[in-house]
Amino acid sequence: MSTVLVGILATAGCGRAAQSGDDNGEDDHGQRDTAAYTTVGQLPERLAPDGTTVVVGSPTAPTTVRLYEDMRCPVCEEYEVDGGGEALRTLALKGEVRAEYTLASFLDDRVGGSGSKRAANALRAALEQGKFIEFHDVLFSHQPEEVVDGYTDAFLLRMASRVKGLRGEEFDTAVRTMKYRAFVTASETAYEQDKAPGTPTFAVNGDIVPDHLRGAMFDAELLPAAVRMLAAGVTPAPEQP
Repeated sequence: MSTVLVGILATAGCGRAAQSGDDNGEDDHGQRDTAAYTTVGQLPERLAPDGTTVVVGSPTAPTTVRLYEDMRCPVCEEYEVDGGGEALRTLALKGEVRAEYTLASFLDDRVGGSGSKRAANALRAALEQGKFIEFHDVLFSHQPEEVVDGYTDAFLLRMASRVKGLRGEEFDTAVRTMKYRAFVTASETAYEQDKAPGTPTFAVNGDIVPDHLRGAMFDAELLPAAVRMLAAGVTPAPEQP
């Protein structure tokens, strides 16, 4: 483990850098300063005014973490399933972080097919049902191999059946007809305009996480401290060669 990440881990043991109070989200006077949730299904979801950003979490959360993801990207799957994805979700449940998602679809052009676009369209349809993050997590947990282009309509609908209350005529039709094609195109454009270097890319309060701290975002133990440090404006310098 690099000394930069060791330093982050040491900071994690010293308490929060960007949030006062204890783990219950209360300040010194016992007042709850952010909304907390019990399950992922309770997290508020909405489409931001820009029409491309899916916002998940408390509107009063003091920190935003933006993720640029392509649903076919195997490194995104590594992050969400085996890396820091669950830790970020825990921060959202505590009301400490609000997650913002920009869904890219460039892998369709790079490796062929339309799976990225179809998955992004299906996620937009899930947002209409208040099931975006639940469906997002199911899709990454069952992500087909990148080159297979496995996000077919049939696959997406089968996976949607795993999310209670998601399937229905409106959702199924939106999946089959690519109802949110304009959203998919606009989201890819937003990804390109933001000059994200690839997927996944992370940004904390609008600032892209530097390369030398990227590894901390993939580590469930390190991610909370890394997010708090970056939110507080503290960016450890990279190691010298």
